[in-house]
Amino acid sequence: MLKMNNIRKVFRTEVVETHALRDFSLQVNEGEFVAVTGPSGSGKTTFLNIAGLLETITAGEYFLDGVDVKDLNDNQRSKLRNEKIGFIFQSFNLIPDLNLFDNVDVPLRYRSMNAKERKERIENALDIVGLANRMKHIPAQLSGGQQQRVAIARALAGSPRFLLADEPTGNLDSAMAESVMELLEDINSKGTTIIMVTHDPKLALRAPRSIAVKDGKVSEVSRVESPVEMPLHEPALA
Repeated sequence: MLKMNNIRKVFRTEVVETHALRDFSLQVNEGEFVAVTGPSGSGKTTFLNIAGLLETITAGEYFLDGVDVKDLNDNQRSKLRNEKIGFIFQSFNLIPDLNLFDNVDVPLRYRSMNAKERKERIENALDIVGLANRMKHIPAQLSGGQQQRVAIARALAGSPRFLLADEPTGNLDSAMAESVMELLEDINSKGTTIIMVTHDPKLALRAPRSIAVKDGKVSEVSRVESPVEMPLHEPALA
């Protein structure tokens, strides 16, 4: 599904050269749920942007679902990103003046789908996240957890091969975070590949596979035979 070999990413200005990724190698197979952890400045965000075709690489190889993306032009990258990848952001990135139906519809309009197919995809995606009965609401009428579910529905509506989740529970309280995490686990159980960046070690333990990023490299890879089922936060003492 995703294969990176010796990726380097260098940001250059007139006075400084910053190596964000150094010899970064990673393979993620179809159907995996992988958590990516690491301290601030370790290269997690750069990895996520490259994986999502939002940044180009300086050197190395990147194959997405068998496609060598290195030499694709902007239009080809945009098309591949729109067809293969779903994004879930910490800040939801919903359009405040649009209702839920229209928010989920936005990326589908770039896919040259007819109105009937878009409507079916939107209603199905909102049903999966448990918000089919609120599709005419605007984001401000929802809780934070519900808004994140809308963001997940927007990603799912395009039938992506894999989801990239950037701190998907970062702005949520523990109950809402638990609900969103259970939804992601359910989506993964049905075959969708998920790569999730998180600072929360308890959240990372919920994924069957976790990698640590440090100084722009994969410093550790761990696997769990069965995902650890545990609360995202310690229960309060009586």
